[in-house]
Amino acid sequence: MNDLFHPDDAPPPKPRRTSAPKTSAPRSQATSEYGAEHIEVLEGLEPVRRRPGMYIGGTDDNAYHHLAAEIIDNAMDEAVAGHASVIDVELEDAHTLCVRDNGRGIPVDAHPKFKDRSALEVIFTTLHAGGKFSGKAYDTSGGLHGVGSSVVNALSRRLEVEVARDRILWRQDYARGLPQTKLEQIGNAPNRRGTTIRFSPDPEIFGALSFSPARLYRLCCSKAALFRGVTIRWKVSPDLVKAGDETPLETTIHFPNGLADSLEAELGKDPVLLAPLWSGDAELPTAADGRTGGKVEWAVAFLETGASSMASWCNTIPTPQGGTHETGLRAAFVKGFRAWGEQRNNKRAASITAEDIFGVVAVKLSVFIRDPHFQGQTKEKLTSQEATRLVEGALRDRLDHWLGGNPAQADNVLAFLIERAEERLRRREAKDTPRKSATRRLRLPGKLTDCTRENAADTEIFLVEGDSAGGSAKQARNRETQAILPLKGKILNVASASTDKLRANQELKDLVEALGCGLGSSLDISKLRYGRVIIMTDADVDGAHIASLLMTFFYREMPELIRDGHLYLAQPPLYRLVHGAKTVYAMDDQDRDRCIKRDFKANAKVEISRFKGLGEMPVSDLKNTTMDPKKRTLLKVITPPEERARTSERVESLMGRRPELRFRFIQEHARSAELLDV
Repeated sequence: MNDLFHPDDAPPPKPRRTSAPKTSAPRSQATSEYGAEHIEVLEGLEPVRRRPGMYIGGTDDNAYHHLAAEIIDNAMDEAVAGHASVIDVELEDAHTLCVRDNGRGIPVDAHPKFKDRSALEVIFTTLHAGGKFSGKAYDTSGGLHGVGSSVVNALSRRLEVEVARDRILWRQDYARGLPQTKLEQIGNAPNRRGTTIRFSPDPEIFGALSFSPARLYRLCCSKAALFRGVTIRWKVSPDLVKAGDETPLETTIHFPNGLADSLEAELGKDPVLLAPLWSGDAELPTAADGRTGGKVEWAVAFLETGASSMASWCNTIPTPQGGTHETGLRAAFVKGFRAWGEQRNNKRAASITAEDIFGVVAVKLSVFIRDPHFQGQTKEKLTSQEATRLVEGALRDRLDHWLGGNPAQADNVLAFLIERAEERLRRREAKDTPRKSATRRLRLPGKLTDCTRENAADTEIFLVEGDSAGGSAKQARNRETQAILPLKGKILNVASASTDKLRANQELKDLVEALGCGLGSSLDISKLRYGRVIIMTDADVDGAHIASLLMTFFYREMPELIRDGHLYLAQPPLYRLVHGAKTVYAMDDQDRDRCIKRDFKANAKVEISRFKGLGEMPVSDLKNTTMDPKKRTLLKVITPPEERARTSERVESLMGRRPELRFRFIQEHARSAELLDV
C-alpha cells in the first residue's frame, strides 16, 4: 500500500463534531459501486482502435499519413539490411495505398509460441511482435516497438498481405485488425519474392480524410535519399493529381549520391558558398559483441542567401524535433571550426557559436544505430544519449580532414562564419538601443538632394566628396532619377571604431537615413530607396581613401547591399586632353600618355588639363564623363563567394584595429609603390 499512497493524496482531517451531523448529499451509484466487474480488459488490437492517439499521435491528417510511413519504413528496413533493392509505392485511389518490396518476405511458417497461427498473422494481429527486437534479423531498423504493422492493420478498413517466399505466393486478408481469411497458398512465384501490403485506413477512425499524392511523393523521395542503394518506383492514379500539382504520375526515384543529390535538388540554383556541397558518410564504432555500430551520412550547404534548414533521420525515420544526433552534429561543427581558426592563428574564430553556423546552412543528416530510443511512438525526436558521442566523433574526424585538405575553401567558410559571429556580437551590443517606431515619418538628411521618381529600381544616389563636389553634381544630375548626398571629408573607419562611435557619427547617420534600409541587425534591403548606390570621389589618393572607407562601411554594416549588386564606384577622369575640336579624357597618367599617342597626331600641341577634384570640374565635363548613364563607366563592387576569406583578411589587415598588419602590408608592397608616378 505504501507504493500507492502519497501524503499529497491524503484526505483533509475531519472537523470535530460540535453539533448534530448534517445530512450529506447521496452519492451516485456510479461512484459508490466499484468492483472487479468494472475492470475492463481490452484484448488483441482493440486498445489501438479505442485510443489511436497513443500509437500514432491522433486521428488527424498527420496520423493518417503516418500509417503509410509505417508500411514504407518496413520495406526500407529490408533494403537497409541488404535484402531489398526495389520498392513499389502505388496510390491506387484516394484511400488505398499499395507498397511492395523485393525483400525476403514475411515468414509464413507457424510461430513457435502461437502454434495455431503463422508468424505473419502474429505480426499483423499482436502488438509488440516483430523481427527487430533481438537484432538477429536487422542490425538497424525503423520499426522498433513492434506495433507498426499491427497498428496499421487495426486502423484499416481492409488490409491485404501477399508474400512471395521460397517460390510460393501466400495471401491473407484482414478487416479492422481481424483476419478475414486464413493464410492461403494462392500459387507459385518462381520469379518473385518479397512482401506486398495493400491497405485502406478506416473512415470510422479518420472520417473523410484521404491520402495526398504530393505528400506521399515527398516521403518517397526522402526515403530514397536516405539509402542510396534503393530504388522506389512511384505510381499514382491520374484522377488523384489536381491541376497545378507537379507530382508525377509515374516515375523512378533513385539518388546515386544519397543525401547530397537530394539537397542539391532542393537548393536548385540558390547561391551556395561551397560547390560542390560538403557531404560524406562514416561507419560508427563496432559494438562490444562484434555487431556493426551503425553509420552516419550527411550533406551540408553553406548558404549565401535564403533560409537555413535542418532535416534529420534515424534508421530512415524522420526526426522533425531533432534530438541527440543533431546535438552531435552541432558540437562537431563548432569545435571543428574553432580549432581550424586556432590553427590559422585567427583569434576571432573563438567567438563562433552554433547559432552562427546553423543560421546559414542547409543540412541533411541520417544515422543508422542499434536500438535507438525515441520520444513517443511517432518517433519525432531521438533521445539515445550515445548518438551524440558517436555522431560528434565520426563527423569531427571527417571535418578536420576536409578542412586540412581544402585550406582555401576552409578559410573562405571560416571568414563567412566570423562575419556572422561579429554581426551577432554587434546585435548584442545594440540590444538596449530603443527601436524607432515603424510608423514614424521618413526623415531625410538636410544635405540630401533627392530625385523625383518613386520607383527605387530606376534611381541612383551619388555619395560625393564634400559640398563643392556636391554642388557640381547637383547641376550635372538628372533630377528625375539621380539623388546627391555630399559627405564631409573622410568618414569614420568602422573596422576599427567602436559601436558607440559608429552611432554617434553624423555623416554615417545621414547616409543610413538617406538609404532608408537600416544597418546591422535591422537591415532590410527591400527598403533600400535607390537601385544603385554610387561612390563618386576625386580621382586622386585622397579620393581613393574615402572610397575605401565607404566600401568598408558597406562591407561591415550593409553586406547585403554589396551581395545584391547595388554598390558601384564612379570613374571620373583625371585629365582632359584637347586639340582643336577634339576632346579626350584620361583616367590616370598612363592613360594620358596612351591617349596622346592613340588619339592625336604626332607632334600635335595637345592642351592638357588636370582636374583638381570633382568640385573644380566643369559641370558639362562631370555630366559627360561620370554621371550620364549613356557615356559613363561604373565599376560594380562585388565580393565573390570563393574570395570571401581573402576579402575578410584584407579588410581586417588594412582597415582593422591592428596597425602592425598595415605596417607589414606597406613593407611588403613598398617596392611596387615606388613605381607609381605620383
